[in-house]
Amino acid sequence: MANSRTEKTRRMVGLSILTALVVVLSLLSLVVKIGPFNITLTLVPIVIGAALYGTRASAWLGGVFGFVVVITCITAFDQGGAVLWSVSPILPALVCMVKGIAAGACAGLVYNAVSRKSVSGGVLSAAVVSPVVNTGLFIVALVVLFEPTLIEWAGLAGKNVVTYILTGLVGINFIIELALNLVLSSVIVRLIKYRMKGVA
Repeated sequence: MANSRTEKTRRMVGLSILTALVVVLSLLSLVVKIGPFNITLTLVPIVIGAALYGTRASAWLGGVFGFVVVITCITAFDQGGAVLWSVSPILPALVCMVKGIAAGACAGLVYNAVSRKSVSGGVLSAAVVSPVVNTGLFIVALVVLFEPTLIEWAGLAGKNVVTYILTGLVGINFIIELALNLVLSSVIVRLIKYRMKGVA
C-alpha cells in the first residue's frame, strides 16, 4: 500500500514537472522562429512523459502544449497563428488541441509498442513520430481548412503551394524539431533506465 502511494506521488510530481516544462518551453519557443511559425521545443518533454508515464500522460502533455499554442494565437504572440485565428477562431483552437494531443498520444503508443523489444528503439521511434504527427496534422489542417490563407502565404513568398509547404512550413522548422528530439533521445533513454532501476 505504501509503495503504491509512493509511486502515485512520484508520478504526480514527475508529471507536474513535465507539465511546467511544456509550458515554459512553449513560451520560450515564441522567440525561436524561422519563417512565419515558431519552432516547437515542447516535443522532448512529451516524449519523456510517454516513456516514463504512458500514453495518457503524453496525451495530457500534448494537450497542455496545444492549449498554450491556442493562447499564443489569441494574444498574437504567434503571428502565423494569429492570422489563422482572425480567419476563424474555433478552427485554429481545434487544430492546436487535436495536433498536440495526437502528437503526445502517438508518441506514447509507439513507445509502448517498440520498447517491449528495445527501450532505445522505443524512445527513438517516439521521438520521430511526435514531430511527424504534430507537423503533419498542421499541414493537413492548413490545406483542408485554411486553403485561401495558405495560397496567399505561398504567393507572398513567391512560391507555389507545394513548394511553400515543403520549404516554408515543413522544411527547416520540422528538421530542427526532429533533430532536437533525436539528439536528446539518448538523455531520455538514460532517464528511463534510472526510472526502471528505481533511482528516478
